[in-house]
Amino acid sequence: MKRAIRYLRFSQLGQSNGSIERQELYTDQWIKSNNIELVDTFIDRGKSAKTFDRPDFIKLQEFISIHFKNVDYLLVDQLDRFSRNAGEAMSMVKTLQRKYGIQIVSVTEGITFDYETPGSFFRAGLQLLLAEEDNINRSVKIRGGLYTARAKEGRFVHNSPPFGYRKEGERKERGLVVEEKEAKIVKFIFDIYLRDTPLYIIKEKARELGFNRSGNSAIERVLTNPTYAGLLNVEAFKEHPGGLFPGIHEPIIDITTWQMVQRKMKKPEKVKSIIDDQIPLRGILKCHCGNILTGAPSRGKSGKYFYYYKCRCPKHNNISALKAHTQLLNALHLMSISEKMLLDIKKGCTAAVDKEIKNNSEKLILRKDELLDVEAKLYTLEEKWISNEISRETYNRWYANYNYSSLNLKGAIERLSSNVGDVYKILRKNMDLLTDIPYVYSKASTLQKREFISMVFDTNLYYEDGVYRTPTMLSIFSHNHLLMKDKGCLVYEKRRDDLLIIPSSGVAGNRTRVQTSN
Repeated sequence: MKRAIRYLRFSQLGQSNGSIERQELYTDQWIKSNNIELVDTFIDRGKSAKTFDRPDFIKLQEFISIHFKNVDYLLVDQLDRFSRNAGEAMSMVKTLQRKYGIQIVSVTEGITFDYETPGSFFRAGLQLLLAEEDNINRSVKIRGGLYTARAKEGRFVHNSPPFGYRKEGERKERGLVVEEKEAKIVKFIFDIYLRDTPLYIIKEKARELGFNRSGNSAIERVLTNPTYAGLLNVEAFKEHPGGLFPGIHEPIIDITTWQMVQRKMKKPEKVKSIIDDQIPLRGILKCHCGNILTGAPSRGKSGKYFYYYKCRCPKHNNISALKAHTQLLNALHLMSISEKMLLDIKKGCTAAVDKEIKNNSEKLILRKDELLDVEAKLYTLEEKWISNEISRETYNRWYANYNYSSLNLKGAIERLSSNVGDVYKILRKNMDLLTDIPYVYSKASTLQKREFISMVFDTNLYYEDGVYRTPTMLSIFSHNHLLMKDKGCLVYEKRRDDLLIIPSSGVAGNRTRVQTSN
């Protein structure tokens, strides 16, 4: 009695198991009618025919390589159970017959494949080609449907919604809805990234807030996802252009912010710097020799850790972080803005905000007119393409230009429509804090402290002989620089900008003659 093994497969887990049952039924009938002994069955559930990398198909090959002398037939319901790629399937069945002497039987199609029989070879090839054609047609229909759903209807059709959204509704009505708690985390990620925060810090802070996406690139995926700006990234389909298209879902961030982040992410990554809250001046404060001071803890005899700022040069600065921070706070007390300066700032802010509101109103009208003009051009372009007045290449080129202009204008309109008056109210409410710079500094995060020091001293804050020194300082904070020097906390030696016109010798440019002894 001859022996056979069989291979059964269906593609999607959502399909009924009746597909496997049907294949079992037909192969059982063939086995019974031909008086064949069934040795073993291999089944791949929910596995695509795009590749041979399927668990039970691999087991099937291993079984054949060991027991091929005891197997005469390999049964399948149809030849496309092997693969919907005609070339790959033909190659596989030829290998099984020529190498192991096993004949492939397609019980439903009534084909016993024999590589050396022309009629059998032709019929098998024809069935596989028909299966591949059917697969191509289905793929084209699916891709066309996805393109229409995304580009024309603006629907998000992926199975899993991005962080910050959930999916609601049925069928075509199913779409993205903002998850308010998660959306706040997304806004935080975009905002803190634009403040030059290292990605690993963003990841830590986001985790603390409830960000639950895994992977080393989870934050980068959020920052590059256009869905958060109300856009959908659509692949080109046949003659239809790809690119970013407006979605019908509610955006979490504005288009301008998203575009700013994309431009920033294209720049070379900065060298990773470690942030330690105990030594915020590390990498900012400089030694008198010009080297940037590092910082590290040192363990005392009691087991307690003490932090120090150190220069890499021997016998140069090795400062207690506690002392350095106390001296800096003393200097900040004398840097607080006077009431008169604060009043002048308020008046200046009021005038600037009023001017900004007026300018924004004028710009908003212009941008809206420009957007109407671009949308009209887009509509005209589509009409010409539909009526075959222009080529596909011309349509694609101008569509990309107009679509990009439209996105930029919408972002500008969204930004210009924001209420500057509300921002000013917040600014005015908190402006009195400028009279207490130590409070502002103490409440700031480590990154904000670093940014503040860099801005006030233009990255020129040095430490020499137990005191801070700087040649550059914002004038608004320098009104008490003599007191800072007297109290030994900061010496402000203003950089001379006129060195080139200062004579290099004595009065009237005459160099004093050096007396020499004979």
